[in-house]
Amino acid sequence: MTPDVGARVWVVPGGHIPFPGSGEEPQFTGFDQLCVLNATPTDADVEFDLYYEDAEPVGPYRITVAARRIRHVRLNDLIDPEAVRLDRPYGCLLRSPVPVVVQFLRQDTRLPGALALATTMAYPA
Repeated sequence: MTPDVGARVWVVPGGHIPFPGSGEEPQFTGFDQLCVLNATPTDADVEFDLYYEDAEPVGPYRITVAARRIRHVRLNDLIDPEAVRLDRPYGCLLRSPVPVVVQFLRQDTRLPGALALATTMAYPA
């Protein structure tokens, strides 16, 4: 039996992937991640767009979340249709053909031990 959870449209109100430093081998100081849970018996072909404060939205980015599975996606690993712009605030609008649950995670590696992890639920639209 499939639990009656999730929504088909989700909003992540803000994210930011810091990218300080200069030189040939810059160091990432953090990453943002979307976690998508698909509790349905059908694969979820998820699409999402990224919105910036000073540029047109970019997307859709596409991922598939298998039936009755969870998928974690690091946003700074996305390159198609365009690499996520580093060191710029963004928001995310996610759409799914089946109900899913979305969680947004941020890890900041500037702190000792790289253990800082912040999490928030995305908001169903």
